[in-house]
Amino acid sequence: MRHDGAVSDAADEVDPDLLIDFRKVSLRRGGRVLVGPVTWQVELDERWVVIGPNGAGKTSLLRIAAAMEHPSSGTAYVLAERLGRVDMSELRQRVGLSSSALSQRVPDDEVVRDLVVSAGYAVLGRWRENYEDVDYAQAVDTLESVGAEHLADRTYGTLSEGERKRVLIARSLMTDPELLLLDEPAAGLDLGGREELVARLADLAADPDAPAMVLVTHHVEEIPPGFSHCLILSEGQVVAAGLLHDTLTAENLSTAFGQSIALDTIDGRYFARRVRSRAAHRRRS
Repeated sequence: MRHDGAVSDAADEVDPDLLIDFRKVSLRRGGRVLVGPVTWQVELDERWVVIGPNGAGKTSLLRIAAAMEHPSSGTAYVLAERLGRVDMSELRQRVGLSSSALSQRVPDDEVVRDLVVSAGYAVLGRWRENYEDVDYAQAVDTLESVGAEHLADRTYGTLSEGERKRVLIARSLMTDPELLLLDEPAAGLDLGGREELVARLADLAADPDAPAMVLVTHHVEEIPPGFSHCLILSEGQVVAAGLLHDTLTAENLSTAFGQSIALDTIDGRYFARRVRSRAAHRRRS
């Protein structure tokens, strides 16, 4: 794994063990840099969390990793395929993605089992696709893996926010992806819903047969036990990247969020809080 800005001398050298290989990748829109330049690599079996404040570029980076966007500059390999030189629609079928943007596109009357099984065609809803009993059996098994098998016959519009999150994660796993990308999966959940989801993701992270995972979040409390690596972004730039316990520090979080942050670890979970400076305390006194 390299994340220190080093770039291979051979521009087209590809390491098949790298599921994400970004070399000075940037994404621009309307003359504005959304993220980058970022050099970042994700290997097989790694579980990454990408954390940073609003506008840090987390979702933009994930969209490139999901083969939803071409980088504006730099070189991006996903599953050893170079973006710009590969059929993006075919590549997307090898990557599992769960995001709020997808959730907003799901019709309220969509039956959960159809939502999950249709991932095989990368579509929403039943159209003219032909599914067999084995496909539906796999969909139920996938729902069961995230504790949502009892929702198979429900319609999407009747689900709670937490239930929707689990169903979308099941959909992202339906095609046995080589890479799983989760964009703020706990956003909008209450405390109980968040803790249940974190527990499910911890189980998934501990599964040796699960794909490599990248989870985007604003909050350290949402990092499941079992995640191994961390990338911290701020204003599109990399603050730090590497092993989770080395990278997720109060100093790095304070730099990223622009304020003094204290970080605690309890039973393998992280908790952050703002620390008021002594000068500010004296002024308030």
